[in-house]
Amino acid sequence: MGAIKVLFFAHLKELCGVDKEMIVLPQPLRVADLKRLLGERFPLINERLANVLVAVNQQYAADEDWIQAGDEVAFFPPVSGGSPPTIFRITSEELDLNELLDEITLPTTGAACIFTGMVRGETWRGEVHQTIALEYEAYVPMAEAKMAQVAAEIRARWPAVEGIAIVQRVGHLKPRTPTVMIACTAAHRDTGVFEAARYGIDRLKEIVPIWKKEIMPNGEEWIEGSYHPQKGE
Repeated sequence: MGAIKVLFFAHLKELCGVDKEMIVLPQPLRVADLKRLLGERFPLINERLANVLVAVNQQYAADEDWIQAGDEVAFFPPVSGGSPPTIFRITSEELDLNELLDEITLPTTGAACIFTGMVRGETWRGEVHQTIALEYEAYVPMAEAKMAQVAAEIRARWPAVEGIAIVQRVGHLKPRTPTVMIACTAAHRDTGVFEAARYGIDRLKEIVPIWKKEIMPNGEEWIEGSYHPQKGE
């Protein structure tokens, strides 16, 4: 069928004794299959393959991704500096969008997609009416745990995403005030950052325990959603 070029970096290169290897593929295979093949060919790296990062044609890849003839596949340990930055936070403090973006920007970052929800002064739910303020409340420990879950789901779907920030403000918030920020960064704009940020805010609305009370000139109302998470979701 054809061959692929496999590159090894850092201690993987030392354990294999080579920095690159050409491998002939009888048919397309997934990243997980290539790991097994390399574990057989280079036994010294076998136990380390569960923790390596894989890039196919210079884009991060997951175990289920396909590899075709002609591809360049790189294997390397997590980059120096640790895991990609991930922020999940419930706060009563004002959201500094520039500061949050800076926290998830890496030297390799070339694109960022940011969604920010704000308090409306006019609400079109039901009859059009004025909104004086919103009161946000959260079950903080569970909310932050579910934010971490949302971030993990994003990384599973869009492996090229680098930094992720999911931050919700609680308390008494007036119109024109940012209430939530979902931001994703990546090397390029076509790596899924738009879709990942949209997924993040949609998923937050489904499974993260945060509620809001709308304060109007003629009364107050808790706003309830319609989505009921399933067990284990």
